[in-house]
Amino acid sequence: MTTLRLLDVEAMRRVDAAAIAGGTPGSVLMERAGAAVAERARLLIGAGGRILVLCGPGNNGGDGFVAARLLAEAGFAVDLVALGPIAALTGDAALAASGWTGPVGTLADLGELGDYALAIDALFGAGLSRDLAPDVASLAARLAACGTTVLAVDVPSGVDGDTGAVRGAAFRATETVTFVALKPGHLLQPGRALCGALHLADIGTGDAALAAGLADASLLWRNDPALWSDRFPRLDAASHKYTRGHALVLSGPATKTGAARMAARAALRVGAGLVTLVSPTGALAENAAHCTAIMLRACDSADDLDDLLVDERLNVLLAGPGLGVGSGTRDLLAVAAAAGRALVLDADALTSFKGQARLLAAHLSDGDARAVLTPHEGEFARLFEGTDAVDPEAGKLERARRAAALAGAVVVLKGADTVIVAPDGRAAINDHGTPYLGTAGSGDVLAGLIAGLLAQGMEPFEAGCAAVWLHGDAGLRYGPGLIAEDLPELMPQVLRALVGA
Repeated sequence: MTTLRLLDVEAMRRVDAAAIAGGTPGSVLMERAGAAVAERARLLIGAGGRILVLCGPGNNGGDGFVAARLLAEAGFAVDLVALGPIAALTGDAALAASGWTGPVGTLADLGELGDYALAIDALFGAGLSRDLAPDVASLAARLAACGTTVLAVDVPSGVDGDTGAVRGAAFRATETVTFVALKPGHLLQPGRALCGALHLADIGTGDAALAAGLADASLLWRNDPALWSDRFPRLDAASHKYTRGHALVLSGPATKTGAARMAARAALRVGAGLVTLVSPTGALAENAAHCTAIMLRACDSADDLDDLLVDERLNVLLAGPGLGVGSGTRDLLAVAAAAGRALVLDADALTSFKGQARLLAAHLSDGDARAVLTPHEGEFARLFEGTDAVDPEAGKLERARRAAALAGAVVVLKGADTVIVAPDGRAAINDHGTPYLGTAGSGDVLAGLIAGLLAQGMEPFEAGCAAVWLHGDAGLRYGPGLIAEDLPELMPQVLRALVGA
């Protein structure tokens, strides 16, 4: 069982097949899965109440038959409804169904659903490849309307296990029990919102089977400190400001400087040794009125930036927040990329390359720049316009992977289910956050956190993962009333909890 690696549907099939080939019968795996569902159901329902178990035509339904039998044996009142005739079941699912001795109803037999204390959704698992039939979709809507507690097996029926997408309609679960490893659809929206609380059960597939499943699987993780903490910057007695990197943040013109200042403060708070705000001359006074530890340098053109970057100690450049859209920004980025610095590109830096993702990729390639792009969905669609990264049929993870490969950069595709993807296909899905982060300037702070970690020597993929998690942790700590300016000030608490005092 793994809590960090995510398995797509095909990889999970390989795990099951390897476990069976290794000597654990599929019926045993199904019995253990059903037992895990029954145990969770007992905890949900408490001392009494009627349980409805909905069984589909495949192995997910087999898990449901096992759970129904165990619950009935434990004294619970159980009604079982099968989606199709029992005689049509095959393999392990047929064997599981043979153990159920009670009546088997149909969808047409269902009356008032509000009479049930719990409904177990064992209709379809993560591998569903078609839309729910109208009668099943109607049942999902009825259960949601009456407020019955729903326990889903593997995923709520109708949720695509690989993408989190809804196939026409889907059940909304109070809790979901899944097995061996989480799937991408458990963390990607809207699947995540439909799963409710997630419970991961060990059904004894074993380490060898898991290794077989992972052998050809994409490197995909749930974003967690265990993924990157061993590469997170830590200070020792020899550390000083010059060993912790020097980040440059490009400021916009007068009256549009606040976003860059928040990004700069975030870079400093997360540990960069020095941070300089590179400001148009006309905005120097405005920035100076707000900056103390953050230094200021004047920069009015790409040539000025080229002159600044002669100093090799300036190892990271962040561009985009409030910078302005157009050729001037494109010229600045061409210079920065050619200088070979680590780059964080956000907001206006991305929109300035609307429909020109390949031009941006060429700039990054020419300077061998290590870059992190941090678009939200709108910026992503503009930058990658005309490429397969905006394929409406592709899920968020696949779109981000295509974008990262095209750009030759790490892509942090932001949202409630932020994904962080490297050009080589490594990816992490973040579920450590809060809707309170959806406030003006929050993304600018995230870009600053990434820049600050890059300045201290983290690699782009790990820096993106760590910054997204830190950003989410700060939001969770603050909660209601959060504004972007609060986020950098929460970093001491977040970092103390992560690395110690």
